[in-house]
Amino acid sequence: MATCPECDAEIEVDEYDVDKGDLLSCPDCGSNLEVTGLAPLELDFASDEDDDDDDDDDEVDELGEDDDADDDEDAEEEEDLDE
Repeated sequence: MATCPECDAEIEVDEYDVDKGDLLSCPDCGSNLEVTGLAPLELDFASDEDDDDDDDDDEVDELGEDDDADDDEDAEEEEDLDE
């Protein structure tokens, strides 16, 4: 039996059915959890590594312009110089 670090709910998990690093969800509060220890069974908040990667694509530079827009302008300028 493990405990959710968010809501302290007891979560029934068979120690033999999970491995360290497995991801679970708390049935009470819905928190995403990761198995961090097996003996005793320990759970901690799962990292949101995948979500962080998506945020990098939409970053806005200091001038409030989208980085991707600058890349398009640079490519157009290079084409003009080539002609």
